[in-house]
This record gives sequence, C-alpha cells and structure tokens, in this order.
Amino acid sequence: MAWLVTGGAGYIGSHIVRAFRAEGIDVVVLDDLSTGRKEFVPDGVPLVQGSITSVPDLERAFDAARIDGVVHLAGFKYAGVSVQTPLECYRINVEGMRLLLEACARHDVMRFVFSSSAAVFGTPDVDLVDEDTPTAPESPYGESKLIGEWLCRDLARSRELAGLTPFQWTALRYFNVVGSGAREVFDVSPHNLFPLVLAAISEGRTPRIFGTDYPTPDGTCVRDYIHVADVASAHVAAARRLAADAPLATRYNLGRGEGVSVRQIMDAVADVTGIAFTPEVAPRRPGDPARIVTSAARANADLGWAAIHDLESMVDSAWSAWQYAASVGAARLG
Repeated sequence: MAWLVTGGAGYIGSHIVRAFRAEGIDVVVLDDLSTGRKEFVPDGVPLVQGSITSVPDLERAFDAARIDGVVHLAGFKYAGVSVQTPLECYRINVEGMRLLLEACARHDVMRFVFSSSAAVFGTPDVDLVDEDTPTAPESPYGESKLIGEWLCRDLARSRELAGLTPFQWTALRYFNVVGSGAREVFDVSPHNLFPLVLAAISEGRTPRIFGTDYPTPDGTCVRDYIHVADVASAHVAAARRLAADAPLATRYNLGRGEGVSVRQIMDAVADVTGIAFTPEVAPRRPGDPARIVTSAARANADLGWAAIHDLESMVDSAWSAWQYAASVGAARLG
C-alpha cells in the first residue's frame, strides 16, 4: 500500500515524501515539474510526471502502486499572481481537484489529506485565528483553496447519503512555511520572504521591508512562520489517523501560535548568516494585513502534533539549503 503525493517534487511536497518514507510509508509522486524538481524526489520513490488536470496522467499515478490514500499539494500556488490570472488558477486548483477526486472515487481511494492555506481567511480581524474564524479569501488562490475544501465536504456528504464507503478527509491550512528539513531541498519562490532575503544578501543587494507603519510592535507585518519539517510531520500524523479510521476534524490550522515580524526575520537572518545589513524601507503593498497568527490547539489535541522548530532553526536551515543550492548552481529565484 502506498500514498499518492501530488506535487511531491515541490519544496513542501518533497519534505512530506521524506517524512512518509522516514515512517516506513511507501509513496508515489505525481508532479508535472512546472515548479517541482526531479532531484527533490528521493531515490526509490516512483515519480509519475504528469498533471492533476489530465485524466490519463491521474490514471498512470493511481496504477503505479496500490494507493491507500492521497496527499494533495499540486496546484497553482501564488496568491498575488492569481489576481492577474484567475482562470488559470481555477483551472488547476478547482478543475484539477475535481478530476483528482473523481479518480479517487474510480479507484476506491477514500482517504484524503488536502493542502489548504491560511489564504482562506483573507484579512482576519482577530489576534489569533482558529479553525472557526470566518473565511473571507481575498484572492482567487484563497478562494480556490476554500472551494477545494467544499469539494471534499460535498463528496463525503454524497457518499454518506448514498450509503457508500465513507470518504475520509481533512484539510491542513498552512500559515507561512519556511526553512528546510534536508539541505538539498530548498525554497526559491520569488514570492516568499525567506528566499527573497537570502537571494538579496547573497547577491550583495539590500533586502526590503514593505511598510514600517503597521499597528504592530515594530511597525512591520507579523506572521506565523512554521518550519517545513513540522508541516510535513503533520501530514504523517493526519494520514496515520485516517489509515486507522480514527475520527478527524475537516480542517486544521498549522502554525506555531507565535507572531514574528518581518523586521525580526531580517535581524535573525543577519545573526545567522553573519552578514550585517540595514533593510531598505519601501511603501506598503496593497492587501498585506498587519498581523496573521494562528492557534494550532486543535491539531495539537487531535493529531498529537506540535511544531518543534524555533525561528533560529528556520533561518539556519533555510540558509544552509540556500548555500547548497548555490553550490549546485540553483540559488536563483523562480
């Protein structure tokens, strides 16, 4: 038996693949390699190069092994870009999700862990976001993730009404994923803070802070940053619960419950790398909320999971992975 990880050649997905393998769980990866990297997939893990929007590709993935469950990460990932290309975002994230769920039904695969996002909340007006905080996505990306949750919910409901084998699922809503659990797996997204800062200091440029007049302790945006290895371990915990037919909630927030400001990130990067710099200050970017921090109490209680990596570990591991990327000529954004 194996779990299918869509997007398993990506930055987060490949960490999840490694976490499953470390627990003795076999994995098959489906990835079109548009942003993922073949070299991120560990040796011995079957890689089906294909798209979730292609029925033949999905069939090849489900036929690659006896699939017991699916972890679904593949998709259009960038909230800001989705505003410019909403239909492409929906094609991949909504239609792709529909086709994937149809494939699950055809192959009687009834365990499903969905990679959702804090983007479903938009700009919450509470200090601490939990799973019951109202959703109000502000981008097609955030909307597509919420629709993905609805699709899982509705499939489960329809099967219950029909008296069919239950569709067991849960959505893990990530907050700001950073760091590296294996130095050969690195984040080079041009839309994420850590690679933007590391690229700048590596190239002799000065990192920028967008806005220093927010209503926060130091005037910069506050976010809940979580180490990618902690995110990966949450997927293992969720999959194990589903495999044991244990009850799970339909959604869990993944974070540390601790807000860290952009300026604190900059200071930590300077301390860890030994490269001193004074960030440039640029105007606020439209739509950036002052603070988004979550409570992970539900995941702690139900999954027996907790984030264990602190800020220094996040920065240190990200820097180590970035240096490795530089050594193999891959330390570039995009």
